[in-house]
Amino acid sequence: MKKKIALLCLMSSVAPVMAAETVNIYSYRQDFLIQPILEAFTKETGIETKVVFAKKGLIERLKREGKFSPADVVLTSNFSKLIQLQDEGLIQPVHDETIEKNIPKSFRDPEGKWFALTKRVRSIYSSKDRQKGSNKIRYEDLADQKYKGKICTRSGKHPYNVGLIASMVAHHGEAKAKEWLQGVKENLARKPQGNDRAQVKAIKEGLCDLSLGNSYYLGKMLKNDKQRSWAEAVNINFPNQADRGAHINVSGVVLTKHAPNKANGVRLIQYLSSKQAQETYASVNMEYPVKEGVPVSDMVASWGKFKEDSIAISEISKHRVTALKLVDEVKFDL
Repeated sequence: MKKKIALLCLMSSVAPVMAAETVNIYSYRQDFLIQPILEAFTKETGIETKVVFAKKGLIERLKREGKFSPADVVLTSNFSKLIQLQDEGLIQPVHDETIEKNIPKSFRDPEGKWFALTKRVRSIYSSKDRQKGSNKIRYEDLADQKYKGKICTRSGKHPYNVGLIASMVAHHGEAKAKEWLQGVKENLARKPQGNDRAQVKAIKEGLCDLSLGNSYYLGKMLKNDKQRSWAEAVNINFPNQADRGAHINVSGVVLTKHAPNKANGVRLIQYLSSKQAQETYASVNMEYPVKEGVPVSDMVASWGKFKEDSIAISEISKHRVTALKLVDEVKFDL
């Protein structure tokens, strides 16, 4: 009997320790990209990962669960989700020397509430056959009447476009940004629709000559047998190279407000910002690392170097609501 009691006591004392060696993740980022990184994290730290993947609804789920949520961290595919998590009060700040050393100031919240993990350029794709010399194009040029009926894009309310519009507000003010957005709308070849790849397909088919699209989609299309011909029909252009530089969007991570495994959540963020994880992001998804000194993939390197907009993501994020309002005001998607 004494042995049984001793064994039960031992088990009860060990169980919490074992439970603590877990980190629970809500991820908007796809399984194929995240799993290799998480497996390497577990191998290095011994901390098991449990992941819920979803394209949408994770923020709403986190709100419903409240303090009973099992989630320790949330991985997002764009900065709009980072700001939404912050605005909803669903995260807690992290102040960690390792993370702050790995991630430059302009790619993390000043109060440590969110951290960018990868960068991607909001590029302008152009037809190789019909748009020569587009390598010097600026975002502002998309409103020029010479491009009337030649531009394709996805919804103005998609987070990638919201980020770009917010950056225009940050640089030019609300009135000028609205004027620009109205000009872009008037130059559209068709109603906004589809995703970034669909716009490149439309260029290949001759429906338009220019489109907005994240840089990593070029790599995805080139690796896809069915889509390679679309990618081969366009040039990728990094806008505004003679002035402020190309707009950068990001994927990122936050520590949840009620993280039950806070220490393990912080360790995961440390790892995601490390050289090893950053190299995986770069090679698997053709994105740009946020950690300085980490090389991009050979394919991404072949697109050439570029100047990026130095304005902080946190500054651009202040104009997200205004950007959404402008999309409605000019009836961009209608």
